[in-house]
Amino acid sequence: MAWPEKKASSLDASEKQSFGKGVFRRCNGCGETMPAERLAENFEVCPLCGQHHKLAVARWIDLLLDDGKLDEWDADLRSGDPLSFTDGRTYPERIESSRKRAGTLDAIVTGRGLIRELPVAFGAFNFAFMGGSMGSVVGEKITRLFENGVRDRLPVVLLQASGGARMQEGILSLMQMAKTVAARERLRDAKLPFLSVLLDPTTGGVAASFAFLGDVNVAEQKAQIGFAGARVIESTIRQSLPEGFQRAEFLRDHGMVDRVVSRLDMKNEFFTLLSLLGGGNRGK
Repeated sequence: MAWPEKKASSLDASEKQSFGKGVFRRCNGCGETMPAERLAENFEVCPLCGQHHKLAVARWIDLLLDDGKLDEWDADLRSGDPLSFTDGRTYPERIESSRKRAGTLDAIVTGRGLIRELPVAFGAFNFAFMGGSMGSVVGEKITRLFENGVRDRLPVVLLQASGGARMQEGILSLMQMAKTVAARERLRDAKLPFLSVLLDPTTGGVAASFAFLGDVNVAEQKAQIGFAGARVIESTIRQSLPEGFQRAEFLRDHGMVDRVVSRLDMKNEFFTLLSLLGGGNRGK
């Protein structure tokens, strides 16, 4: 007796695995599956539980700046290879790969924009570019962001999402910590506001330099914020850490950040804070 032959599937194995990919998304918070466009339209905030997923830099600009418009500064700055660093791949190879994947020339974009018609000097890290790591280009652009704020009498709004200093540039990346803090102090001396916005994650050399130096430090809900990772700290002090340690709400409750805000409320929050803090040139 001949067994009937199975009909060949119209989809091969790889197609079966990828079928529906990009059409549906599963929330990292509540675990619910929903159309991907539903999350995208809500700026990657789950409409069911409020979980905040990572948001691309271009979408942050759409969310926060009037008409989604940023007049970019220093767009042509590019990293060199001062240490001829290699870890199986050369540093220039990693930079080029990150540029293609992340869509930006380095891990931050800066420029001038409007928040409810209030001019601001605006910067946003791109975590998709080498984990938002800070090398010489990132440090230079942040320094110029503060300096341009002083020059144009603009408040500074800086969104941070970073793993810290970039190891491929060694001490040159660590030097950016002092450099950016000095520029931030010049903004303070000019009596211009600085809103520091801590996203998930804000860690390492970024957290240890300018991230906590805002006139108001605003954190996104449930963002991981700190210097070293929790496992490193636990292994060093040989103690278990409290529940929620290094999350935005924990830091707010212990006086490290001033406000914890939903992504969807940030534009109104920033406008209110900047209006109260004063400074800058409205409408210029």
